[in-house]
Amino acid sequence: MSDCLFCKIANGEIPSNKVYEDDTVYAFYDIDPQAPVHFLVIPKTHIGSCGEITPENATVVAHCFAVIAKVTKGLGITDFRVVSNCGPQAGQSVHHLHFHVLAGRDMTWPPG
Repeated sequence: MSDCLFCKIANGEIPSNKVYEDDTVYAFYDIDPQAPVHFLVIPKTHIGSCGEITPENATVVAHCFAVIAKVTKGLGITDFRVVSNCGPQAGQSVHHLHFHVLAGRDMTWPPG
């Protein structure tokens, strides 16, 4: 999607602080961190949100979670939260599926 912020970041058109990259997934640190460790994991293929996951693109989503496990282990993180907001009322500000990974502080419940 040509006007999508996260597509542009994944394609290298907009700079970011990269955490991880492979052919399918891109991970980068959040520009407005909500925890001492806060990075995003996005599929390089445009998927609008969790509401657009289908059997055809579910393997990409599973790979996002494998990357989350790999990156957190690599950073020595054992306790973390993964969040994906779906829709504006839930706080989604970029219409591209992304997973926030937050760590380094106590996570309260309920969030928000």
